[in-house]
Amino acid sequence: MSNRKKKHNNQQGNAGEETVQVQKGNSGENNIKTQDSVPAEETVKAEEPAGTEDTAPAEENAKAEDAVPAEEAAENGEKDWLEEIKAELKSVTDQLEKAAAGKSSQEAGEEQETPARSKDDLQRELADIKAQFTHTPLEMTPELEKLLQGHIRDKGKKDKKRGAQMLSVLAKHNFYANGITPEELRTTLEDLGPTYVKIGQIMSSRVDLLPASYCEELEKLRQNVKELDPAIARAIIEAETGKKIEEIYSEFRDEPIGSASIGQVHYGVLLDGTKVVTKVQRPLIAEIMEKDIELLKKLAPLLGGDSSSGNGEAMDLMTILNELEKVTREELDFRIEAANTRFFKDVILADGKVTCPAVIDELTTERIFTMTYVDGCSIGEKDQLVEQGLDPEQAGRDIVDSYLHQVFDVGIFHADPHQGNIMASGGKVHWIDFGMIGQITEADMTALQNLVVGLLGGDAEAMTNSVLSIGISSPNTDRNKLKEDLEAFSAKYMNATSLNDIDFSVVLGEVCDLSERHHVEMPGRYTMLARSFLTIEGVMEHLCPELNLFELISDKLVERVKKSFALEKEIVALGRGVLDTGKKVSRIPQMLAEALNDIMKGRLKINLELTGYEVLLDELNEKINDLILVIVGCVLFSGGCRLCQTQIKPVTPNGMPLFAVIILILGISLILYALRRIFRKK
Repeated sequence: MSNRKKKHNNQQGNAGEETVQVQKGNSGENNIKTQDSVPAEETVKAEEPAGTEDTAPAEENAKAEDAVPAEEAAENGEKDWLEEIKAELKSVTDQLEKAAAGKSSQEAGEEQETPARSKDDLQRELADIKAQFTHTPLEMTPELEKLLQGHIRDKGKKDKKRGAQMLSVLAKHNFYANGITPEELRTTLEDLGPTYVKIGQIMSSRVDLLPASYCEELEKLRQNVKELDPAIARAIIEAETGKKIEEIYSEFRDEPIGSASIGQVHYGVLLDGTKVVTKVQRPLIAEIMEKDIELLKKLAPLLGGDSSSGNGEAMDLMTILNELEKVTREELDFRIEAANTRFFKDVILADGKVTCPAVIDELTTERIFTMTYVDGCSIGEKDQLVEQGLDPEQAGRDIVDSYLHQVFDVGIFHADPHQGNIMASGGKVHWIDFGMIGQITEADMTALQNLVVGLLGGDAEAMTNSVLSIGISSPNTDRNKLKEDLEAFSAKYMNATSLNDIDFSVVLGEVCDLSERHHVEMPGRYTMLARSFLTIEGVMEHLCPELNLFELISDKLVERVKKSFALEKEIVALGRGVLDTGKKVSRIPQMLAEALNDIMKGRLKINLELTGYEVLLDELNEKINDLILVIVGCVLFSGGCRLCQTQIKPVTPNGMPLFAVIILILGISLILYALRRIFRKK
């Protein structure tokens, strides 16, 4: 075969084909590269043999017709192959996107399926955590025992004569007959000694347990708190942790940051560089308080300490002792404050702009409490806030948002939100000191909501129901008079058209006062809420007076009202009310006929109930009883005089019948006793 023919065959074999070369780039990915061969038409013309001019057009046409489909087929084959690759890539991509979307939707679905915990659930969770703590006595190390040797010896001497000392103090104060007033409580605690002064200092801030007048009086005991010996503080830390101070802190300052009735706070730096503060409890204070309260509870009934109060302000001693025992048990276990702090950090403040210190668990026990140090300033120091880059107005809004979230959304709130307990550090606001927290139930919040809505609508009946559902009424509570006073109270807000026109903290305070006048005892959590609202209001007035606190509160209340309102339920309730009313109306003729029939047969009885006169009736009943005793005494005296004229034996040395003398003495005693009671009542 000639070279020309070989060349012709090679060109025909390559005609209409594409050579596909796969090159791998630097990225490791396959790049598809195509190289077109010489077109078939040009190949035919180039290889045409000599001497075939006549047949050239036909052959050319034939070959051209054969070549065109081949070219189209090649192009179509290339497109199909590329489309298949693209389709496969798209399919894989779609599957990946679908899988990712499915996973996201599943996660979203799981989040949606997990219901938010209610106030009651969160409060039970926190209560369950605290319920696990049990008191254990302080374990004495040789060093600590040596330091406390004098305290232990003095304690032993006092224990021997403590009962007689307490009895003499209680006998000195003449409160057990008619209750104990705020001033008498303070002076009694002072006379009982340093331990009870500390208890009074603790109780001075617990408005949830004692009336405000008692707390104000006990605040006078908050002076001259003696600092704990630094050597004792170090020894207690070592006894509780089982480690030397040098094994815990790289720096520990003996001078306390603050000193209180139960313990004091020291600054330190851990070995890993973490700045912390450690609260150290005063030694033996828990055991002393526990024994003193138990002993006092045994002595109080001997002096009538469990008698009820005769006036509106005084309280009985046993009630106060029970409250003292409750609060000291909580205050003396630092694990409770640590649990509160941890709960706020992990649950309540987890997603907010305001935070709080972190608890150092390995350095926290019943008697020591360690948390991270907030290196900053009080929220009341506006100049230093600006230096940190904090806008006072924005900081105030963050504080209020956090506080309202605690009250309205969680139901667990910081009960003492004064300026010293709100710090600014690192351009962020921090809550500190969770020794006293308040709790408000969902039912309480609903009642408060109904109270405010009733106030806006002038619905005294709804307000009365709300007050009675929150508080505890007594036999002296007159519902009708309470309703009348609530009507007068709501008259002040007749022109209010929205919640912005209502000062929520003022309303809470006035409702508390009104309830007290009508002998409705408000629970301590409600009183604590009212006080904390007033405190946060004072903080905002100093920090950012232009911030409308009540507008933010009203927004929260409106949000609650919207959530609690369900049109379908309201319509059903309205329909049931109409149906019940219709049934009662239809029975009126029958009831009238039965009443007339009873009147004709003399079987109708009318029961009248007098309310609001219980105290007057009781006093009248007592006076009648005293008069009866006087009459009985006079009868006995008269009978004794008549018996003296008889000769009944035996007789006294004077010759008077002994039986007559006994009757005379009994009659005179009854008369004097009854007259004394009447005179004392006057």
